[in-house]
Amino acid sequence: MPTPVLTALHCYPVKSMAGCAPDEALMEPWGLAGDRRWAVTDADGRVLTQRQAPRLALGAAVPLPGGGVRLGAPGARPLELAPPVSGERGTVTVQVFSEKVTAVPAGAAADAWVSAFLGAPSRLVHMADPAHCRPIDPDYAHEGETVSFADGYPLLVTTTASLRALDALVAEGDHAAEGPLPMDRFRPNAVVDGTEPWEEDGWRRVRIGEVTFRAVKPSGRCIITTTDQRTAERGREPLRTLARHHRLGGKPVFGQNLIPEHTGTLRVGDPVEVLD
Repeated sequence: MPTPVLTALHCYPVKSMAGCAPDEALMEPWGLAGDRRWAVTDADGRVLTQRQAPRLALGAAVPLPGGGVRLGAPGARPLELAPPVSGERGTVTVQVFSEKVTAVPAGAAADAWVSAFLGAPSRLVHMADPAHCRPIDPDYAHEGETVSFADGYPLLVTTTASLRALDALVAEGDHAAEGPLPMDRFRPNAVVDGTEPWEEDGWRRVRIGEVTFRAVKPSGRCIITTTDQRTAERGREPLRTLARHHRLGGKPVFGQNLIPEHTGTLRVGDPVEVLD
């Protein structure tokens, strides 16, 4: 087989909104530079995702120099924001799943924008210090390893071979009309071509370009994968087919979670080497 290669990178500045696809990105200890450093919460401080608010898929977040972000959505005026300074606005405690995380409010203009977009009182917050805010699950992490507002790990990698295999299974199922599925349903950070289907499930250590990673846990999938990222409408696939044909540890899975062993730059076209 040819050497596997990195074919796409994806960065999502605001958790659960659409992001961007750069040709290269700095891999920081807690995620790609700028990835999921912002999040939307409800009025009670719970971080929202497409699980609760599928409309978030229609929001776009473009990174700006210095860690800022430009928000956009159908029918809404774009809003550009600089990273908030905690000393000026204080901090708030937000809830990410069962975790309490310290964040900085983005301000009244940002809150008004996201509230109008979602049609409910909401806030936008920023993770100012990802080196200390949110430890990775200690069952899979080394001491001191942290993550952004991502679901659990710094980098999610998927493979085109596994998507082709999944699409073939969807085509044989009772919701075949929903396929073939685009890779954006899985919201990966990195996409790799040139592997065997489902090979990534068994990775333990992998090098992408100049960065080496520990592969710690296949990615358990949720209802977000059934959400069309262009319309915010939900179907049944791919969750139905994964539940039938590709379960690990009792959960439908697709993709592999990675933790970097050091920093470096990832570039589209980088070779991918499985070390273990």
